[in-house]
Amino acid sequence: MNPENFHLLEKKVLKVLRSKNLADLEQIVNESDLTIDQIRRSIEWLKEKKLVDLEIKEEKTISLGKEGKKAKENGLPEKRLVDKLNNDEKIELEKLFARSDLEQDELSAALGYARAEKWITIFKENNTIMIKKDNNIPKSKLEEILNKISDQMHLTNFTEDERKVLRVMSKRPDYIVEELTKKVKVRITETGLEISEKIGDEDYTDVLTPKLLESGEWRNVNFRPLNVESASPNIYSGRKHPIRIFIDEVREIFVSLGFQEVEGPIVQSSFWNFDALFTPQDHSARDIQDTFYLDKEESTLDIDKQILNNVSNVHENGSETGSEGWGYKWNVELAKKMVMRTHTTCVSVRHLADNKPVEDRVFSVGRVFRNEKVTFKNLVEFHQIEGIVVGDKVTLRDLMGLLTKFYNKLGFNKIKFWPSFFPYTEPSLQSMVYHEGLSKWIELGGMGIFRPEVTKPLGVTNPVLAWGSGLERLVMLRYGIDDVRKLYENDLDWLRGVPLCP
Repeated sequence: MNPENFHLLEKKVLKVLRSKNLADLEQIVNESDLTIDQIRRSIEWLKEKKLVDLEIKEEKTISLGKEGKKAKENGLPEKRLVDKLNNDEKIELEKLFARSDLEQDELSAALGYARAEKWITIFKENNTIMIKKDNNIPKSKLEEILNKISDQMHLTNFTEDERKVLRVMSKRPDYIVEELTKKVKVRITETGLEISEKIGDEDYTDVLTPKLLESGEWRNVNFRPLNVESASPNIYSGRKHPIRIFIDEVREIFVSLGFQEVEGPIVQSSFWNFDALFTPQDHSARDIQDTFYLDKEESTLDIDKQILNNVSNVHENGSETGSEGWGYKWNVELAKKMVMRTHTTCVSVRHLADNKPVEDRVFSVGRVFRNEKVTFKNLVEFHQIEGIVVGDKVTLRDLMGLLTKFYNKLGFNKIKFWPSFFPYTEPSLQSMVYHEGLSKWIELGGMGIFRPEVTKPLGVTNPVLAWGSGLERLVMLRYGIDDVRKLYENDLDWLRGVPLCP
């Protein structure tokens, strides 16, 4: 441990302790040119280096409170009361109040204290409360203690009998204020003593002030040497949440692939969330156990009547799609119910209905809601990535190639697609990536071609490629997390440790 690398404040404190061995803060202040704050700071540094030890002793001190100071100046209320009475005099309580200079609250307390001391007798005469003073009133011990107390005093300044009186006085509101003070003494260790012997009388400054610069005196000042090899403190600047960083990355990837982002409201009618996607009205996904419905909220279904009729016919009989539909009477009232969207595909469907594109590439990233139990892999609220491609000659192979590029840009090189089933796509596939760290295949999302029952009622004639995936699962794979709840726990250590450039 090289004393040359010590702060000037540390050196000055060690030089004082070298001769004192044990000293309190006041002694160090008196024998140095340092402030109490500078001394405290340097002692903490020296303590970390095990060059000094602290000896802390707790002491209880007392002082007079507001009422105690008042009683010391004017006298005890009970003493002021009896001083207004003559020996053997009987007086009505109301007349006594008028005679004394006590306030109402003081009078009540004074009567109680005087009666307890047996200085007065309170009795009734002709239904009137009377007061009589007793003779030979001794000098009050409370008065003696009041006159003795000045500023903050240690209990050691009082005898045992006086402490008993103090305990009685402390029961009176705001008479006695007790404080627990800590007396700190600093002891230099053997190592500290050895280090202090190596400290010379040199002096220097560690602050380059404007005054030094303006005067040119900085050229003649001896500055504190700096240890450039010492560890620097961690600085935690403001940054985006890892999920937000990942969303921005996803956006950049899709834009680079020729896509445009579309947005839509979080609250949707059941028509756009379910019916327009050919989800039957008795499907389990529409149950309250799976979906959040808004009470007393219904959509006006301000929708093109042709689209509304087309969707109704498709559900009932398949219309001109080549399907038989679901074979039930479609209920427009069920379609009006408002829900917290369960996916962002409703955004893409509304885009198709509003624009009826011949060719298009759009994507959406947004929050969705499912009425599920929160577990290590499920959340009530999460994000979904989805998109569509519209074109005359687009095929399932085009969709597979598109998502392969997307996953490649996210760092996944092993991708495969597995046949699956989804209500509004046919054919349908499940996308999967191989995670090297976990050494297994991970399911990411569904994909396929929108069924004619979805596109034709909207007036879209060309094939529509569609896909959707939970964003949080991708984030978990990116950062090696096995519990989705970790993303929203506000764990500062984890949030600060997430690399900005994966």
